Amino acid sequence: MSTQTTEGRAERVSHALARDVVLPGGVGTLALVTIDNGLDHTKPTTLGPLGIAELTATLTAVQARVAAGEIAAVAVTGKPYYLAAGADLTQIGTVPGRDGALLLGQGGHAAYELLHSMGVPTFAFVNGVALGGGLELALNCDYRTVASDVRALALPETGLGLVPGWGGAYVVPRLIGVEKALDVILTRPAANKPFAAVEATTLGLMDVVLDPADFLEESIRWAARVVSGEVVVERRELDSAEVWDGVVAAARQRLDAVINRSRPAPYRALDLVAAARTASREEAFAAEDEALADLIMSDEMRASVYAFGLVSGGKKPVGAPDRSLAQPVTRVGIVGAGLMAAQIAMLFAQRLGVPVVMRDLDQERVDKGLAAVRSSVDRLTSTGRMSESAASRLLGSIQGTTDLAEFATCDLVIEAVTEILDLKKRVFAELETVISPTAILATNTSALSVSAMAADLQHPERVVGLHFFNPVAAMPLVEVVQAEHTSLEALATGFAVAAKLRKTAVLVADRPGFVVNRLLVLLLGVIVDAVEKGTPVEVADRALRPLGLPMPPFELFDLVGPAVGLHVLTSLREELGDRFPRSPGLEKLVAEGTTVVLPAKAKGLPKPVDPAIQAVFDSSRETTGTPLDEAGVLDSVLSALTVEVGHMLEEGVVATPQQIDLCMILGAGWGFHLGGLTPYLDRTGYSERVLGRRILPDGVANVPA
Repeated sequence: MSTQTTEGRAERVSHALARDVVLPGGVGTLALVTIDNGLDHTKPTTLGPLGIAELTATLTAVQARVAAGEIAAVAVTGKPYYLAAGADLTQIGTVPGRDGALLLGQGGHAAYELLHSMGVPTFAFVNGVALGGGLELALNCDYRTVASDVRALALPETGLGLVPGWGGAYVVPRLIGVEKALDVILTRPAANKPFAAVEATTLGLMDVVLDPADFLEESIRWAARVVSGEVVVERRELDSAEVWDGVVAAARQRLDAVINRSRPAPYRALDLVAAARTASREEAFAAEDEALADLIMSDEMRASVYAFGLVSGGKKPVGAPDRSLAQPVTRVGIVGAGLMAAQIAMLFAQRLGVPVVMRDLDQERVDKGLAAVRSSVDRLTSTGRMSESAASRLLGSIQGTTDLAEFATCDLVIEAVTEILDLKKRVFAELETVISPTAILATNTSALSVSAMAADLQHPERVVGLHFFNPVAAMPLVEVVQAEHTSLEALATGFAVAAKLRKTAVLVADRPGFVVNRLLVLLLGVIVDAVEKGTPVEVADRALRPLGLPMPPFELFDLVGPAVGLHVLTSLREELGDRFPRSPGLEKLVAEGTTVVLPAKAKGLPKPVDPAIQAVFDSSRETTGTPLDEAGVLDSVLSALTVEVGHMLEEGVVATPQQIDLCMILGAGWGFHLGGLTPYLDRTGYSERVLGRRILPDGVANVPA
């Protein structure tokens, strides 16, 4: 068992195993170092203090052989499916003090510096996942090959409360240019969007893409051609000081506009990149060590470790039935051909690999749905993310129809029509007349009662909620809704489908708004209620900036659609009471179709609220109140969320508060740096002040009060 303890906690040690390989063409011997924790692919390779120490010892021994003239090149690779999935966050989260944190950074730099100063060409054969410290392992080598099926290459540290601390903040901007580097270090982590092999190679992070079938053999052959001089890899020139400083200044403006100093890690990373042009390698690595040591001891980092653990563990859903109960799904039907329906159709066809049929009332709507699918596929092919042959197969598997009978051979039928309960009930009643006795019915409702939809059916037990989020392909969460009569078979099928779609599924009770919409719409409702009571619109829109959420509230209203937001707010008010406030101003905005936000001033910046909506709220105000400042609005929002979380836990909407956090992280963009919603409410004192108790059990989130 490759587990030892450090500071009283277990480390799954990743060993560094060296062997000699004779290079083709008679150019000498390659020392091949394989990083392997000795476990199967379900236990990712990570790098903790003991693993780094072993890597250092192995590379030191190899360097001695280089000095003796025995070795012509050195390469590192990983066990199947992994180079390394980064530093061991469980170890980072338990570092007892700043001195220990500093040693962690220095240890990684010392190991990786051996690859840079080996004295012969060094190679990374990236055969699988390379994240964080795993990608930095590759970047500290002279050359990099990558298997074409690798889909997870990234430096996610700034999204986890850290910085690329083992060379990434220095090496990446010098390798691919400062503008692209900031995309790698700041933008992609914020979107949780890693690079695939071809994209990373086009960017310059990797040097050559090779077929995974014989990846190691081809990598060795390519390395031999580099050693012999047959292959020469050109490197770009360093950006000028003017370009470098201009890009950094623009990035700093974007950070101020988007996260407003709500968390330190992105700013520390930007400072490191800013200095990387003129700093020596030694100076830059020392600065990374200091930044890492500061951030490891921060609440942001501890919260991020908790959030990371939730997301990682989300692949094993709490409360899911035995997977053996799931029904096979060989053909999928979708009721409706609108935007959400088209997105769902494409996702199912692409990831389940089964035929999909969309049905709507007339051919014009069907044609629009199919056109939306084609447009999405065209975008994928034009950017190289899908081959022409794969696109052709995908388009061929999605059909459109106006004939309800087409659903007769579907194993799963999902309704994605307008959020009107009577309409959805009518759809289900029609479907029950044509589908097979074993077919599962699902609804994509975002807030309505699934039990009410199924109440008049002959077989309500076959109905389950599958709430996807927009955009369907990108959003990783599916709320799986268990209605009053949902059978274990239907529930298990819902979870099995979500897993095949590569989504994180959370079991939720059939309560209004489920988790994400109940809390998000409440948040938006409190914001507009503050405006109704006299708070200026722009003050209310700025109030949540200390949270560092993905977008300000009125931009979120614009994204979901003011009419949709109003509809859900009204529905929740009817179901749950006046905790969800009425907003005459919002009603008038929707009735008049008033623009809510203005275009962003630049790409990547938030959309500012349209000042014109102030007049709409002023003219429709029915009651007067006390205007609030930004801090007052934020306090109102957090107090309301705390109350609602208490109600949701009492109602059993989810099994644990951790499931609320998982939903808010994956479905609402609640930042890792906050640790989800409930640790933030605990840490800031709202839980005890409003509920009289902390929400999470002590120590669960490793975040002090």
